[in-house]
Amino acid sequence: MANQERFKTGEVAPESGKYVFDSYMNDEDAEQPDSDEGELDMDKGDQFPPTPSTNKAAYWVKQNS
Repeated sequence: MANQERFKTGEVAPESGKYVFDSYMNDEDAEQPDSDEGELDMDKGDQFPPTPSTNKAAYWVKQNS
């Protein structure tokens, strides 16, 4: 997912849309999130969460339409 702006846990979504898990912020060896939790439907202004199953901070990227 190179060349896409990444948003980290705690930041605010700049626009509404679907965002997908890119990577963890600090734990490269952590288990990848389940496919159903690797996608977020966000509204503009929503805060990016940690991954639900691991509760680890993550980077998210906007999925192209």
